[in-house]
Amino acid sequence: MARFQYKALQADGRVVEGELEAGGRQEAFHQIESRGLRPIRLVQQTDGTNGRAQLRSKGNGHSRPEPAAAASAARPASWRLPWSRSRKVSARALENFTRLLSSLLAAGVPLSRALVILQKETAHPAAREKWKEIHDRVVDGMSLADAMAQLPDVFPRVYVAMVEAGETGGFLDLVLAQIADFQSREKEMRARLMSALLYPAILLLLALGVLVFLLVYFIPRFTTLFAGFGGQLPALTRAIVAVSDVVRSYGVLVLGVGVVTGVMLRQWLVSPAGRRMWEGFILKVPVLGRLVAQYAMARFCRMLGTLLAAGVPLIQGLQVARRSLGNQILVDAVAGSIDRVKEGQGLGNSLRDCPMLFPGSVLEMITVAEESGRLDQELTRIANTTEADLDRQLKLAVSMAEPLMLFFIAGFIGIIFIGMVLPIFSLQDYIR
Repeated sequence: MARFQYKALQADGRVVEGELEAGGRQEAFHQIESRGLRPIRLVQQTDGTNGRAQLRSKGNGHSRPEPAAAASAARPASWRLPWSRSRKVSARALENFTRLLSSLLAAGVPLSRALVILQKETAHPAAREKWKEIHDRVVDGMSLADAMAQLPDVFPRVYVAMVEAGETGGFLDLVLAQIADFQSREKEMRARLMSALLYPAILLLLALGVLVFLLVYFIPRFTTLFAGFGGQLPALTRAIVAVSDVVRSYGVLVLGVGVVTGVMLRQWLVSPAGRRMWEGFILKVPVLGRLVAQYAMARFCRMLGTLLAAGVPLIQGLQVARRSLGNQILVDAVAGSIDRVKEGQGLGNSLRDCPMLFPGSVLEMITVAEESGRLDQELTRIANTTEADLDRQLKLAVSMAEPLMLFFIAGFIGIIFIGMVLPIFSLQDYIR
């Protein structure tokens, strides 16, 4: 269990602070909301000095409120070197912005005033600058979605589309709360993926380091030893020595060519044609393609379920949710389904032309949920089930990758060792 410090709004709009214990950020948010509060900020304590909550509950079970300005002044200011400040808004800053804006709007705070509060609350210089740009555009008469669309490096297209849907339907606070929950789940899933890939990545780096050390430092000394005896070295040994000579003589050039090639490849991949070709190739890979499609389906179902639960119409929700797929080929495939929904067909039948994305069992569940009027709940359940299955498959893949990587590392080092040891068996013949 971890300890969290939180700041939240009461039903009357007053700010309270406190601390609680929870198994994760999502559980902590649920605990705060179960107390009838709207969370503004949630910080996990990591230094071991949990300290006492600034505000304690009294006998009547309510917390003593503190004005927002006083709470902001009481927060210790963080310092950084000027050249160390990042100009990019972090995912955590964006999540805090979304959740706080939702809470302020739900409490009846006008949008322009809420944006001013957000600008003052954040401690991130880049975020403060971006929030000020949004505030200035909104004050000038621009809608919030249009103002966010002017900052594509901060607000993804899916985010802007959801905000636009909330503004149009008059439930912006609910949509923002759903976006914050969605961001939290996405962050947790990415964290699980990165933690699962960390150990294989470390093994790969260690293997490359050992291989470079053997080729640059160890093998040349053996070469000098063998050269003193004359004679013909085994073919394997000659091949290893040739690779060592190339690495020592042209290693920097090869590294430079590799860097330039990587930069050019990255520029090609970010272009529309290159990205589409790469995404199509990924989908055709036997195992990886199925995992990518499952992940895209989970995102689509969760996004659509979230929007429908917030009151967004189905057509508009589909337009927003398809942008969350992340794969342009899959986005194009879903576009035809949206046209069929506009013609009056059911969602389940409309998605049948996307077999790579929606299996038959999922389509049947969607169809039944439509008939029973609980489509939003069923989509969320499908997303939860798919993400849990992906998590199990990821753990299995990582557990298989670790011994395979160890096997290949041992194979490379073993080949070099055998190639260097083979001439030793014939040294006696050379000496004679």
